[in-house]
Amino acid sequence: MSAEEAAALVNNGDIVGFSGFTPAGCPKEVPTAIAKRAEAAHAEGKEFKIGMYTGASTGDSLDGALARANAISFRTPYQSCKDLRTRLNAQDTHYFDMHLSQEAQELRYGFMPKPKFAIVEACDLTDDGEIVPTSGVGILPTICRLADYIIVELNAAHPKALRGMHDIYEPLDPPCREAIPVYKPSDRCGNSFVKVDPKKIIGVVYTNRPNEVGEFSPVDEVTAKIGTNVANFLAGEIKAGRIPASFLPIQSGVGNIANAVLGSLGANPDIPPFEMYTEVIQDAVIDLMKEGNVKFASGCSLTVSGPLLDQVYADLDFFKERIVLRPQEISNNPEVARRLGLITINTALEADIFGNINSTHVLGNKMMNGVGGSCDFTRNAYISIFTTPSTAKGGKISAIVPMVSHLDQSEHSVKVLITEHGVADLRGKSPIQRAHEIIDNCVDPEYRDMLLRYLESAPKAHTPMNIYTCFDMHKAFMETGDMHNAKL
Repeated sequence: MSAEEAAALVNNGDIVGFSGFTPAGCPKEVPTAIAKRAEAAHAEGKEFKIGMYTGASTGDSLDGALARANAISFRTPYQSCKDLRTRLNAQDTHYFDMHLSQEAQELRYGFMPKPKFAIVEACDLTDDGEIVPTSGVGILPTICRLADYIIVELNAAHPKALRGMHDIYEPLDPPCREAIPVYKPSDRCGNSFVKVDPKKIIGVVYTNRPNEVGEFSPVDEVTAKIGTNVANFLAGEIKAGRIPASFLPIQSGVGNIANAVLGSLGANPDIPPFEMYTEVIQDAVIDLMKEGNVKFASGCSLTVSGPLLDQVYADLDFFKERIVLRPQEISNNPEVARRLGLITINTALEADIFGNINSTHVLGNKMMNGVGGSCDFTRNAYISIFTTPSTAKGGKISAIVPMVSHLDQSEHSVKVLITEHGVADLRGKSPIQRAHEIIDNCVDPEYRDMLLRYLESAPKAHTPMNIYTCFDMHKAFMETGDMHNAKL
């Protein structure tokens, strides 16, 4: 059927689960057609909104189109769309942030309303109900299991030869759950497809649409320094015997800093070729794989820019031996992360002098993207690292403050903080020791004296916090547009 015919099956109030993870693996034609249907209904004064489950962020043809049409009643989890962010912060759309590893199981547990439809992208579909995902998996197996009806976008932009790159495994629910049999990143424990009852598939929409993954910004001076600091720290840990000489698998977050860090790891002669057990496989991973610096990568999505994805598809025999794509319930699984001994590297929006991390909210109230999988990995890491540029907005914002305005990862989970200025190793340190470590090594020089004055003003206690002034830097930015004006 056409995308319009498929969209006509979805009605106001329906709940829809979508495949994919980031813009990789997401349906495009049917969501856009649903958005147009919502716009037409709104023009007639009628209500039209759907509830949405996704794997993580999606492409503009999904999140963007539906947000602009004001067609979303609620949504979870992670998102990164400007138009959707505007809706969330205006309370036009209800948004509940959650750990990516928990979404599928909480759907199965009945903690959230069951999806009526699963709208999924595939590169192949068989008559007996084998759905082969494209470049991202997300919550695809679970939404197909739970939904009453399945609509498949069969996308010719992704070759059928992708069959074999995926490892689709759903754990049993308690009290019957068993250990997930993944003991190294390259282990496989499931099928190369999602098996469904073919009677549930009520429509197939043929498409030929590439992923909507944008280009990554080139490495600049700040991100290059952060990457070098991360690589040098880990090389030092190997020399000190705190990381095995053979190294450990890497988990890396999403974005330009993550790409820069991975590039620095590959360029450091003291770091051996390594494996990855992560959620998003980005451009830098593919480049390092071709160079022999990444031996294997397990992830949930292949989120690489268009030209690089073309290179992967042109040499699938090479990459299928080195990449596996899993559901996020497995790629982000805390049990597996703890077992493999992951070195986790994620990006902070804001950190405080004690090592607490805000990953999600600007000035404590405006949602940026969401917590994603950072907590899944951080709490269960061998070594958990957070990176951030020390300042933003041309230096008018310090990324390190007396107290985070929103808490996502607590000081108990964060082992290392790294900026372009240096490394704060927080392991085995008390709150006052952590504060001095962070101020001395990570804070921009223009803000160090201010934060030291704050620390000295706080009552002497285990965690020296001045409840009267801990948000003065945020207040100064809200009132004057510059944290330098804080009266600390």
